[in-house]
Amino acid sequence: MIDKRVATVEEAVAGIRDGATILIGGFGDTGTPFELIHAVLDTGARDLTIVSNNAGNGYVGIAALLEADRVRRVVCSYPRSSDCVVIDRKFREGKVEIELVPQGTLVERMRCAGAGLYGFYTRTAAGTPLVDGKEERIIDGVECVLEKPLRGDVALIKATCADRWGNLVYSKTARNFGPIMATAADLTVVQVSRVVGLGELDPELIGTPGIFVDRIVEVGGAS
Repeated sequence: MIDKRVATVEEAVAGIRDGATILIGGFGDTGTPFELIHAVLDTGARDLTIVSNNAGNGYVGIAALLEADRVRRVVCSYPRSSDCVVIDRKFREGKVEIELVPQGTLVERMRCAGAGLYGFYTRTAAGTPLVDGKEERIIDGVECVLEKPLRGDVALIKATCADRWGNLVYSKTARNFGPIMATAADLTVVQVSRVVGLGELDPELIGTPGIFVDRIVEVGGAS
């Protein structure tokens, strides 16, 4: 019997090792799996690479990992959003590296990883310091840069509900990066507000098929 449910957030993130690359869903607070992130903090894992839209706000979520010096590198589009006090300080102290990636490029790199592609050419950021060290070429008279796939050891995402097979339904924009990240990680861990019975999810509303999900934990609260 396929049943991907686990009882606690601690069980959900068990086995995350030092040096892991973790893809974390969310746009600001929307769709961010805070409970899973804080459970990673409790594991003691260090030297992490975090891939996310931003680098956390205040002192919760990704910012909590940064404050505890568990993160070696952040790959994101918006390292300086509102109340991003921790990443700014840690970067200035030389305790964390930042790879700045345009948002569309970030998503496409993860999509390539999930689709088994070896990269793509884009004109975005061509000719800027963001592409230092990357292959560039002229395609149809346009300067383009080769961007390679971005894969994670683990993906932490949030959905509204799931069935025990791991099929996921998201709440509106809380969906954001979840479906892409779920395809691009070796281990996909999902927190949901509720788990429903098989057959209760409308197939037309499923944003991530269960084949991409490994662990589900029910934490309740807002979607």
